[in-house]
Amino acid sequence: MKVWQHFKTITHHRLLVMAGCFRVGLYWQGLVHDLSKYSPTEFWTGAKYYQGNRSPNTAEREDKGFSEAWMHHKGRNRHHYEYWTDMNRQTRCYESVPMPRKYLVEQVMDRRAACMVYQGKNYTAGSALAYFEKSRERELMHPKTRRELELLLTMLKEQGEKEAFRYMRRHVLKGKPFPWEA
Repeated sequence: MKVWQHFKTITHHRLLVMAGCFRVGLYWQGLVHDLSKYSPTEFWTGAKYYQGNRSPNTAEREDKGFSEAWMHHKGRNRHHYEYWTDMNRQTRCYESVPMPRKYLVEQVMDRRAACMVYQGKNYTAGSALAYFEKSRERELMHPKTRRELELLLTMLKEQGEKEAFRYMRRHVLKGKPFPWEA
C-alpha cells in the first residue's frame, strides 16, 4: 500500500483544480472538488493500486474487471460526464444529458490538473485535449457537452490558460452563447 504517495497525489490534484476553479470564480466547487477521494471506498483502493503515473482506478479495473472506486466516484462528482447519464423514459435506455456549464468548467479544470499530475514535466497546454481525443468517452457523452468541452480544451491548447480561463469566466459561466449558438 502506498498510502502517503496516494494522499499526496490526490491532494496535489485537488489543489490544482481548486486554483483553476478560483481563477474562474467557481469558489465552492474548487473547495469541494473530489472530496470523495478521501472516503474509505475510494482512498484505500487508490492506495492499494497506486502507481503514480495513471489513475489507480484503471489498475483496479484491470485487476478485478471493474472499479468499485470509480463507480463510487462518478456517482458523487458532477464534473464527470458519467454523472449526467440517466434512463430515458421513452426509449428505456440509458442516455447522456447535457452537462450544466459550471460542471463543464470544473471538468476542464479536472482534466487539466490530472494531466499536470500524471505527466509532470511533460505536461503541455494541449495535454488534456490530446487525452480526450484518444479516448472513447467522446462517443459516450452528450453531443452538446462534447462540443463545448472540445472547444474549451482546444482553446486551452491554442490560446493558453489565461485566455481560456477568461473565456470560461466571462462567457461560459455567464451563460453567453457558444460561437455556434450566436
